[in-house]
Amino acid sequence: MPVSTIAENSLALYGEHVNPQWVKLLDVLEMNVRYERCSGVELFTSDGARILDFLSGYCVHNTGHNHPKILDALKDELDRSGPGMLQSHIPERAGELAFELCRLAGGGLNKVFFCSSGSEGVETAIKFSRAHTGREGLLYAEGAFHGLTCGALSLMDNTFWSEGFGPLLQGNEAVPFGDLDKLAAKLATRKFAAFIIEPIQSEGGIKVPSAEYLQKAQQLCKKYGSLLVLDEVQTGMYRTGTFLAAHQFDVEADIVILAKALSGGIVPVGAVLMKDAVYESVYSSVKRAIVHTSTFSENGLAMRAGLATLEVLQKENLGERCTASGEYLRAQLRQRLSSFEMVSDIRGAGLLCGIEFRPPKKLGLRIPFETFHRIHPGMFGQVLVMRLFRDHNVLTQVCGNNFMVLKVAPPLVATQAQIDEFVLAIEEVLERAHTSPAFWSEPLGMARRVLNL
Repeated sequence: MPVSTIAENSLALYGEHVNPQWVKLLDVLEMNVRYERCSGVELFTSDGARILDFLSGYCVHNTGHNHPKILDALKDELDRSGPGMLQSHIPERAGELAFELCRLAGGGLNKVFFCSSGSEGVETAIKFSRAHTGREGLLYAEGAFHGLTCGALSLMDNTFWSEGFGPLLQGNEAVPFGDLDKLAAKLATRKFAAFIIEPIQSEGGIKVPSAEYLQKAQQLCKKYGSLLVLDEVQTGMYRTGTFLAAHQFDVEADIVILAKALSGGIVPVGAVLMKDAVYESVYSSVKRAIVHTSTFSENGLAMRAGLATLEVLQKENLGERCTASGEYLRAQLRQRLSSFEMVSDIRGAGLLCGIEFRPPKKLGLRIPFETFHRIHPGMFGQVLVMRLFRDHNVLTQVCGNNFMVLKVAPPLVATQAQIDEFVLAIEEVLERAHTSPAFWSEPLGMARRVLNL
């Protein structure tokens, strides 16, 4: 098939050879559009529409889409034709990036293992925790999302993600997020290598714990010989205002996992930061120098992207900007949405925010809401997502483990005008949900189409 013909039929080829069910879902939600150009917070489609991105690829695009300084750095790296991935030399850029990451993270984190994704970072944390403690068990929080590899799935209690994939790692247990008594009781058994937790649960519904909870969790881990592992894949890289969300809670973990936003959303890269003693438990001798590796670890493009991303984040003061923007966003949402019956809470940190909804009490709203819920627990949230996208050109999504929370996470470069545009859009959608029968009746047709797929 000629190249030109392949390009013209690329969407059909994706449906045939990659993921036909994903194509069907986007078609049903009326979100299957072709993007021609993406810049900052704005996405431009082939039919001339402008979409505001308030999802950031699940916190990938902290610096905005296609930041010119990051693109320039990658072009320069490609033009120099240097050692992209030899695996038999010392990648100097990796040393530079590791130094910067450890400097920004602080807390005694002095070594870095580079990988290609958050899930791969979680697998690394599992292995290193077991090696350091000599224990097999792993403790995690209910509602967590750590990735979709088998090890990561072993740290999640939502069986939707793991059903059908066979036995996972054994000896792992969950404790309620925020419950110190149950955490202490489990750790006291001294059978857990680590307590692995997101400092703010993202897919669990943007759950923000108290500083006391994480500080005492750190103390308990130290007391009982378990490592504290923070999964900062979504919360790191200034997403919550500070470089790590842990910095807001005054917590120092033994291992921190970063990914997603580390390369400006352009090149896959992850990093696992750890204390020297943990590192030395694995790389304990020359013969063990390659006992844990990854094919694309430390490759030239990824390292250059990481360095350029950190430079942009710091020089443009995106952490401070994120803090101010997040406070403004939540204040505006509370002001404009507080009168709606179905809005339960607005919470978050920096530009990782959640709007939580609740079942309505009024009979006229409760009947269609319950109808939606019987069809699928996530249907109400998906209707909101669809309405925002179709009617207001705003892209966002509900949380993966809590369908009643809409995730609001724009790039950190979002302007006040763009935030105002989003707030007005969600206000108008909710106004229709509370007053217009068509808001409820039209999506029932969508539900019938879903059931027939």
